[in-house]
Amino acid sequence: MTVDEGARTVTPGRAAQELELRRDEFRLAVQLGLVRTAPAGEGERRRVERRELDRLRAAPDFPDGLRERVRAVGTGEASALLGITADRFTRLARTGHVSPVRFSLNRYRAVVWLYLAQEVAEFGLSCPALLAGRLPLEVRERLAAHEDLRARNWRARRLALLFRGTEDPWARAAAIASLLDPVQVAEVVDDPYERTHLDRLRPPPPPGMPMAPVARETAERLTRADDPDEILWHRVSLAMALDEARAERQAPHPGEMRGEVGVPVMTVRAGPAVPVSAVDVPAVEVPVVSAPEVRTLVIDRPPGRPARVRLLERFRRGKGVDAGRPPRRRRRPVAWP
Repeated sequence: MTVDEGARTVTPGRAAQELELRRDEFRLAVQLGLVRTAPAGEGERRRVERRELDRLRAAPDFPDGLRERVRAVGTGEASALLGITADRFTRLARTGHVSPVRFSLNRYRAVVWLYLAQEVAEFGLSCPALLAGRLPLEVRERLAAHEDLRARNWRARRLALLFRGTEDPWARAAAIASLLDPVQVAEVVDDPYERTHLDRLRPPPPPGMPMAPVARETAERLTRADDPDEILWHRVSLAMALDEARAERQAPHPGEMRGEVGVPVMTVRAGPAVPVSAVDVPAVEVPVVSAPEVRTLVIDRPPGRPARVRLLERFRRGKGVDAGRPPRRRRRPVAWP
């Protein structure tokens, strides 16, 4: 990064401080498109331009207006905004009338859905008939069938936010693949190199993912499609996204790049043999040139100690050898917001 780029852009943490937002609020503002970010380089985190901060700070309702647009509320606060009971709001959310924007797990590993306060208020203004009296028959039938669209609507919103953060067709296909089980992805993507490429471009897990194994397993189930119709929809979408990505460029395969980085390998194929008698070759005196000496690279290896055993021994004592080395971090080629 040049000095000029560092002067006209700031890190996400610095931008959150200047916009008077918490980290989770700033991340949500970026995902919703309220704060525009700029790419900083391959695999690096996106940064915020100084002029974007000036634009947001110049708003007449700053900072309360920006903070209100990213305010997320739970079921209790959302029902209070609408003037209804928490049970009625839950039933409306389960039938898809309000879509959650985030979720978390409490200490009992129960899912806590969060909603945008602005969207909740807009729903109350657009559908006042659903806030009082008996719910319509269609809604009651869907509730009786134990329908719950909160996780599905959250996944659809997350996919839209991921699409907004990139225009790369392979990254978009990876975003769709992240919503499917690995078995489903393997059935759609036959090429193992393409599956590896999609896995490398996989977006990071949503913010607030728990670290405990049991809780993390529960949270990961919410990030994957579980309804047959939803699974079929994403499978078809993944196949179409792959066709678009392949039309632009093929997934990298091992062995395509050798030697210097960025220099492709040219493969020369031998043509059919042509008889010498069929070609009119003039007699030309060719000077005799001695062939250069060919040296063979020999790797010294102790007798009776194959390379496989040495490699296994290195892994066994890897902790002692690499104790003083810092852990290596894999850089993502796509800087997801």
